[in-house]
Amino acid sequence: MAIPIRNTVYDKIKEVNSLTDVDLFKILIKERYALPEDKFNKILLDLEILGLITVVWITKDERRIEVVIVEKEIDKVEEQNKEMMEKDYEASFPGFEK
Repeated sequence: MAIPIRNTVYDKIKEVNSLTDVDLFKILIKERYALPEDKFNKILLDLEILGLITVVWITKDERRIEVVIVEKEIDKVEEQNKEMMEKDYEASFPGFEK
């Protein structure tokens, strides 16, 4: 089963974290993924809609592509609940003292 080209493009962007569309296109051609420009733009648009990358125009003919890094927000209440559950679990063993 072949890997979709969109996944390959995303992996190439993820490897370097940030690059221009011109550089990405050259990398894809070097690795024998010849894409028409409209399909290349469609893939970038799909990845941006999915929230995996951001695309920003640098110049008239060049765009900067970056991977979106999602930081997980830590919920203090959830963290306290987790700690209490761990303590309760450890305390359930007979002869356990901390």
